[in-house]
Amino acid sequence: MKELSQLVRPNILKLKPYSCARDEFKGEASVYLDANENPRNDPYNRYPDPLQWAVKHRVAEVKHVDAKNILFGNGSDEPIDLVYRAFCEPGVDNVVAIAPTYGMYEVCADVNNVEYRAVLLKEGFQIDVDAMLAAVDDHTKVMWLCSPNNPTGNCLKDGDIEKLLKEFGGIVVIDEAYWDFCGRESYSQKLAKYPNMIVLQTFSKAWASASVRLGMAFASEEIIGILNKIKYPYNINKLTQDYALKILKNPDVIKNWAKETISLRSDLVYELKGFNFVEKIYPTDANFVLVKVTDANGLYAYLTECGIIVRNRHRVQLCGNCVRITIGTKEENEELIKALKKY
Repeated sequence: MKELSQLVRPNILKLKPYSCARDEFKGEASVYLDANENPRNDPYNRYPDPLQWAVKHRVAEVKHVDAKNILFGNGSDEPIDLVYRAFCEPGVDNVVAIAPTYGMYEVCADVNNVEYRAVLLKEGFQIDVDAMLAAVDDHTKVMWLCSPNNPTGNCLKDGDIEKLLKEFGGIVVIDEAYWDFCGRESYSQKLAKYPNMIVLQTFSKAWASASVRLGMAFASEEIIGILNKIKYPYNINKLTQDYALKILKNPDVIKNWAKETISLRSDLVYELKGFNFVEKIYPTDANFVLVKVTDANGLYAYLTECGIIVRNRHRVQLCGNCVRITIGTKEENEELIKALKKY
């Protein structure tokens, strides 16, 4: 990879980050008169730990990474935006991404005035490695890879990912939001091997905590240091940190939830195969399934009238007449199948 100093925006390299009161003092004291806080309503009157060390140390134990290699964000969307702000000069640099994929990569590119180069996936929704590398030029700073991918549901081939990690000189972001459902090793275990890699995970999916808005980024200590420079000082509030510490006490429960979802996924796929309007069910490693039907718009409208909401992906590249169905509870899945039998 290129030197990090060649990838980071020059103004970010020179940036002196805001130093908050909780950064300047570490430890415990009996009287806090440094941050202009209200002395009443303890503990919510105090600013939270800006670097969330208690949560990082617990996540480090669960995820088998070093706490210094972790950044937390308001969902995964915050780290996605931070990557653009750290590495991409507006109006100059560009990024390359697979297509179709998670829409926020392109939205954040537009917000930050960064050219977004989408490269269509090949048959089987796998990476066209040669086309991805051909899309790169001297101003390409980042590649976006989502695995398992959204909305396709499949894992990208390890060989393809690793070839891009080795041959692309910029930052490669691997979004593993749905990793818990795929049964593969996380790329967070390969940080030492690939210093140009950032791995994203989230509490929103397998951890059943979407409303909490807590995302995780794993990367080299140097990259985490750059992102820490530009994140807002208290981006993760105390309520979220306390909740995370609570749910992190029971990682085996989350593993069981994921296993149950995988089992229900198999049951739902089996049921969907019995409908004549279902043309194809794409292989999935996520907590959803992409289904090609004869009339996605019509099916979506019908299910909406039944009070059942799925995602219509008909207008997404390579997903014509496809709907994306999240795996619900056994009862929710049965309600869906019951409705489909009347369609």
